[in-house]
Amino acid sequence: MKIDHEENKKKGSFYIDEGGERIAEIQYFHSGEGQITIYHTEVDPKLRGEGIGEDLVDRAVNFAKENDLKIVATCPYARKVIERNPEHARFLA
Repeated sequence: MKIDHEENKKKGSFYIDEGGERIAEIQYFHSGEGQITIYHTEVDPKLRGEGIGEDLVDRAVNFAKENDLKIVATCPYARKVIERNPEHARFLA
């Protein structure tokens, strides 16, 4: 599935769109110099168990890596996924 990205001023999201409806999304905002806060992850119940949430977290971490940003993960799901992966955990603020 294709993960799209949108950013509007300080807020942004990575999402999967199906027929004009967002069926999965991870949201963040720029929370300081060189830092983003991931605060919400949601996946449509029909997609749960397919690894879509992890794919969204991976994309957000790659965005942080590409832009030399640290991550504050206030979303419990995103924090758990990031902490489980040593490559990802190094981007936590």
